[in-house]
Amino acid sequence: MDDRTGMGFDKNMTTAPNTLARPTRNPLRTGTLLLATVTTGLTAGVYTDWSNTIMPGLGDVDDRTFVTAFQSLDAAIMNPLFLGVEFTGSLLLIALALALHMRSGQRATLVWLSVALAAYLVSVVITMGVNEPLNQQLRSVTDSTSDADFAAARAMLDEARWTAWNTVRALATLTAFGSLAWSLVIHQRR
Repeated sequence: MDDRTGMGFDKNMTTAPNTLARPTRNPLRTGTLLLATVTTGLTAGVYTDWSNTIMPGLGDVDDRTFVTAFQSLDAAIMNPLFLGVEFTGSLLLIALALALHMRSGQRATLVWLSVALAAYLVSVVITMGVNEPLNQQLRSVTDSTSDADFAAARAMLDEARWTAWNTVRALATLTAFGSLAWSLVIHQRR
């Protein structure tokens, strides 16, 4: 006779598998979180690159070169891959990952996903409120011919303001990326 049966344990209770030990894996949740992390990392890399290399490099050139190069770089970045996958896709994937984790019982993951979404939203607000309007002003300059025209166009961009706010959005997207990476670690541990 089993000693445990005399203590109020049913024999079936002691031999049944523990189904509560590990939550069921959800490939959609994991995949969405992974894609959100990758696309946000790419966006953070673009903004960080502009802050650390492109703008300092352009800061050392004459007005004509600055305006021409900035306009060319701006035109190149306005492509479906960056705008659709990285910029907009990251925001949608973070929001979807958060929604998919709502009922998962993974509170720590939810907290870090919320931080990631808030940080990424900060970068979107900065982009739409500061950087993109300044870019649009420089895009509107098409008939520069003299050195004075190029100097006026460069001043219109407000290089110092553009760079300062780009650095803030780089930090915001890096925060989002770090939060997503940590969310992925926590998610995989559970």
